[in-house]
Amino acid sequence: MTLRRLGLLPATLLTALALTACTAEPSEADDPKAAVPPTSTPAPSGAPGGPPESGLLLADAIRKIPLAEEKRTGYKRDSFKHWVDEDTDGCQTRQEVLIAEAVTAPEQGARCALTGGSWLSYYDEVEVTDAKRLDIDHMVPLAEAW
Repeated sequence: MTLRRLGLLPATLLTALALTACTAEPSEADDPKAAVPPTSTPAPSGAPGGPPESGLLLADAIRKIPLAEEKRTGYKRDSFKHWVDEDTDGCQTRQEVLIAEAVTAPEQGARCALTGGSWLSYYDEVEVTDAKRLDIDHMVPLAEAW
């Protein structure tokens, strides 16, 4: 791993941390459970499952992300193999992601061939049962992370 890519790691982690610490300000109208009276004692504030003590609004978190000119000097897509079996367990990266993200786990056959299983699209809440219909993509384009 080059120093350039190592230097990007803290910025990426800080961005991810900032975005995961974000909360929207939901109203009772947005919460379908709000109309149902609780059947147990609510967790004390700050306890697991309880409301956060404070949060950062998404818009505020986005404003805190530093902007910089894009530099792709030295980036070559050919430097990155398509699908690899990094941990040498017989499953390539695509299969590893499909297994990890499955709502219903697929069965693994010879050479990690996957059958069955189901996946949920977080974007449109569509359930997919054919892994061939799914694209596995980078959260950050390789050229942007270079």
